[in-house]
Amino acid sequence: MTAVLFVCARNGGKSQMAAGLMRATAPDITVDSAGTDPGTKLNAQSVASLAEVGVDISAGAPKPVTAALLSAADVVVTLGSEARIDADLMAGAASTAFETWETDEPSSRGIEGMDRMRLVRDDIAARVSDLAGRLSS
Repeated sequence: MTAVLFVCARNGGKSQMAAGLMRATAPDITVDSAGTDPGTKLNAQSVASLAEVGVDISAGAPKPVTAALLSAADVVVTLGSEARIDADLMAGAASTAFETWETDEPSSRGIEGMDRMRLVRDDIAARVSDLAGRLSS
């Protein structure tokens, strides 16, 4: 079974959203998420934006990236430019493929709140769908 790890800085928003969307899109793929500097809780707007499309991530909790998570993944996707995975952690993940998604950041265009989060969700959903298609072919 293919395993994907989604990573962002705080593991409270984008990586949790990507993991939830991948679970909903491709239930045959093992999915996890983690953060390079994990926070203490999920972003409430991230949770709400996914609930709008029938995906529940409310039980999730931020956790740190570990060497074990990296080596267990076939693909590691880093979301955004803030997350930087320590090279020492990646040493045991020689066969793991790494990708970086520079996700849409609507706040740079003055879009905030739930309008911002819906745009972020839709950008991540399109990328997740593409990745799921590539992994299943």
